[in-house]
Amino acid sequence: MTIIDELGLPKLPEPLPRPVIDNHTHTLTTQRYSKLAPADSVALAARVGVSHIVDVGYDVESSRHAVALAEEFGAVIAAVALHPNDAAAIATKDGEDAFEATLAEIGAMVPRARAVGESGLDYYRTRDDDGQRAQEVSFRRHIGWAKEHGKTLVVHDRDAHADILRVLDDEGAPERVVMHCFSGDADFARACVERGFWLSFPGVVTFGNAEELRGAARVTPREKMLVETDAPFLTPAPERGKRNAPYLLPHTVRFLADLLGVGVGELCDVVTANTFAAYGGRWGDDG
Repeated sequence: MTIIDELGLPKLPEPLPRPVIDNHTHTLTTQRYSKLAPADSVALAARVGVSHIVDVGYDVESSRHAVALAEEFGAVIAAVALHPNDAAAIATKDGEDAFEATLAEIGAMVPRARAVGESGLDYYRTRDDDGQRAQEVSFRRHIGWAKEHGKTLVVHDRDAHADILRVLDDEGAPERVVMHCFSGDADFARACVERGFWLSFPGVVTFGNAEELRGAARVTPREKMLVETDAPFLTPAPERGKRNAPYLLPHTVRFLADLLGVGVGELCDVVTANTFAAYGGRWGDDG
């Protein structure tokens, strides 16, 4: 019996013809939800052609975990951040001192990571004015760290497209910006690409109700396209509703290749090159 059978996880998809990179996953949360250990997650991903992974922090604990994982596995790099919803909760419930102390802990980890994020604005879960103001304070701080240390900025944007661009334009965007779990339409995609951002497409693009997102993918230049799992969330069809993991990324890659009318291997090559560029260069065996 394999580890995925033991844990009741989705079966392995057909391996991709060439390597590709999952540029956004949450290994700590995946382990908590599905009991899939980080070492097994990395190994299963490699078996199906997902050769490299960006492990993303969203609070102090998960950011520390991401840094440690990147130091253990050559195929992994880390991003560290305070998620916008966590920023809002800490600021409004625990107070300004706790908010600043948490940001200071994240900031101290930035030099050990390849990227800063996911940070941004989330108006879906945080709807009160005080919480949204705290999110913007945190977002601006993360933008500053990315610029100061030459790191990639990974942006969380949920129902906040206009304000995301407003803050980035106001602060001056870092050299490298990744729009994580891109959720806009074709017009927003064009606005982001005009600013030089990379757009990362999740398993949502495979959902039946995601036609606007597919429209965005169609207008995104190939050199600005990335793919991600956002595991353990947003599992692509045909495994939607189950726990996600990096080894399921091939489903999204194959769907996008068909949508865009390109070969799967060709899209793998493009996405791999794009991801290395978006995160400041090759790593692991390719570094």
